[in-house]
Amino acid sequence: MKDHLEETEFGRFEHPQMTASGEARASVALTDPETLWFNTGTLCNITCQNCYIESSPTNDRLVYLTSAEVADFLDQLEDRNWGVREIGFTGGEPFMNPEMVDLARLALKRGYEVLILTNAMRPMLRPSVKSGLIAINATHPGKLTLRISVDHWSAELHDKERGQGAFARTLQGMDWLRDNGIRMTVAGRTMWHETEAEARAGYAALYAKRGYDIDAAHPGQTVLFPELDEAAPVPEITTGCWSILNKDPRDVMCSSSRMVVKRKGAERPAVLACTLLPYDPQFELGATLAEAEKPVHLNHPHCAKFCVLGGASCSA
Repeated sequence: MKDHLEETEFGRFEHPQMTASGEARASVALTDPETLWFNTGTLCNITCQNCYIESSPTNDRLVYLTSAEVADFLDQLEDRNWGVREIGFTGGEPFMNPEMVDLARLALKRGYEVLILTNAMRPMLRPSVKSGLIAINATHPGKLTLRISVDHWSAELHDKERGQGAFARTLQGMDWLRDNGIRMTVAGRTMWHETEAEARAGYAALYAKRGYDIDAAHPGQTVLFPELDEAAPVPEITTGCWSILNKDPRDVMCSSSRMVVKRKGAERPAVLACTLLPYDPQFELGATLAEAEKPVHLNHPHCAKFCVLGGASCSA
């Protein structure tokens, strides 16, 4: 990992197996699969300033997954014997997908824990969705978790990212989840020029005020993600970085997870290496879980900043 890169015929993050300095690029093998993610579609009820995958009310580059498609991959999980414990659903806003409750029910019936990433706003609060969540939570107690996007513990900064009034509407959804005994965690961001301790103290005060059973100090219950800026300078990760950073490649997200998406116009879903890189073709591994067992070369700034240097993970 060099600060001053030697000149080569290609630039930074251009060659899949070699850095711009001519060193071997680090790769990560799928060693301990814990989570299979499904992107239920990139449509969202709001447009955020810095959405990780550009979700919006008009972005349908990833279309809705169906129950039949999810069931097929759950079958593949059993065939491949990956040992996955958790099925994650992300978007977009997952509850925009009309089959979201059914998708969660499918995974729960197979014995998996289910994690749904949501803004807890109007799509989640439709009567049919609320009744469905209550039913599956009662049938599978302790197996369903909704991770709520709360970018900051204050209305001012959260709304700066998500729009005026978004904080209040999300708290309305969280209040409903609290009152119905549905487990919640929170995902925030570390882009506000405050220390982690200050951020967690702010979330702790919010949870206490509203009676949310969420631990602000627990990194799996209050997940704080680094901001992703592809233009920001970050080092490329070489094979030598593991020992320099005292980092184990098994700690990186692509060693334990894959994500299924369906592109607009595609005949069938595809399996990706990462939840954060849905549009980069080099991270599309194939159409089946068997094809997706290949190692992943860390050829993107997100790999360095978010996963290796930031130590973040989307799983619970």
